[in-house]
Amino acid sequence: MSNDPTGQSAASAQPSVSAALSRDLESRLVRAQRDWRSPGVSAGVVRDGHLVWSGHVGAARLGERPDRADDDTQFMIGSVTKTFTALVVMSLRDEGRLTLDDTLGDHLDGARHASVPLRQLLAHASGLQREPVGHIWESLVAPDRDAFLAGVEQAEQVLPSHHAFHYSNLAYGLLGQVVEHVTGRGWNDLVTERVLAPLGMTRTGLIPTDDRAVGYQIDPFAGTATEEPLFTLNATTPLGGLWSTVADMARYAAYVARPDDRVVRPDTIEEMCRPIIMTDVEGWTGGYGLGFGMGRRGDRVYVGHGGAMPGFLTGLRVRRPDGVGAIVFANCSSGALSLGLATDLVEAVVDTEPSVPAPWAPEAHKPELAPLLGPWWSEGSPITFFVRGGQLWSRLSENDPASETRYASEGRDRFRAVEGRERGERLEVVRRPDGEVEKLYFATYAVTREPLAFADLQG
Repeated sequence: MSNDPTGQSAASAQPSVSAALSRDLESRLVRAQRDWRSPGVSAGVVRDGHLVWSGHVGAARLGERPDRADDDTQFMIGSVTKTFTALVVMSLRDEGRLTLDDTLGDHLDGARHASVPLRQLLAHASGLQREPVGHIWESLVAPDRDAFLAGVEQAEQVLPSHHAFHYSNLAYGLLGQVVEHVTGRGWNDLVTERVLAPLGMTRTGLIPTDDRAVGYQIDPFAGTATEEPLFTLNATTPLGGLWSTVADMARYAAYVARPDDRVVRPDTIEEMCRPIIMTDVEGWTGGYGLGFGMGRRGDRVYVGHGGAMPGFLTGLRVRRPDGVGAIVFANCSSGALSLGLATDLVEAVVDTEPSVPAPWAPEAHKPELAPLLGPWWSEGSPITFFVRGGQLWSRLSENDPASETRYASEGRDRFRAVEGRERGERLEVVRRPDGEVEKLYFATYAVTREPLAFADLQG
């Protein structure tokens, strides 16, 4: 099926995938449901802002007449909730109400681990113990605010900060307390106002509807299903308490893939999706940024998050350069590789039906940039300046996009690198007395029209 997660009307038919690709995606979903022995599996694929495919296999609720899920059936998304908590933190950062270098002690008076920066909490780089104090995953009784904060006083820092990636639910519980302290508002209100409402995610929240999916544990030998209890997370809600649907998470995946200003600035999403710490130091195929995880397959990097709660396993994956994302829900406690399947679905779309790029068109004349264009040299190596999309770019190698840098003007003869390998550095134009461009300085290095040795620059 197809849908529009953005809520925008369209005069023409909604975009979709081909019949052949739809059959392939459906086949993958059915095989996963059988292999995982999950009562039900639901999935959706987003491309260029639209839900272009969804599928539902098995049962959302077992019984004499099992109920099949649809795009509006709610599943518990578990730790995918952390990305919403991170967005609230980053929205407050964008407003200047906190910084990522703030520490816990700046916002929670007298808290143990007061010196831990918010950046480390977001990236699972703080070394704090994995779980809140207590045995909440046995009792399924989560602490209220007072009990949670009292438990923090007993919590350990089990590793030095940035020693290694160490996943911490405790850290995200603390981030929830920080945003509540900064705003004087409850976490649920903040997520609703700052993320859910702007994205039109009307069926996402903490309290599920009566027609929600039911979670089960499947006996590995008998194959029987035991209904899992509902888990109310109380003060630990920021680490994993949300319920959502294929349709709503499609809206979310579309935003992550192609962000605008509805939640945070687009460059804030870029920042959140860059790795701060590697999750596998041997293979370098996984990393974690500011609330979002990332995984590499071949030359592609996918961002998103997995989620696990009693009876539910969730996977969100987005390939941002291609504008493609996928969400996968399974209503079982174990065995479902939801994050892997979400990656498979995105990969299938990108490989089988890649997006068609816009055709090239001639650039408008930019007389102010003309003296800067063409070949230059720095440190004995070539650097070429050119115009793309009306903006100044440079490249070190013709066939290496990673060597490219984009610049924004900061006034006459001053530019700032805003994208690429030397982002943030300054480009300065030096002119002769007659006004002609003599040379450039980029990140303080001399850039000249002829290849010069360092000795030549002394003269």
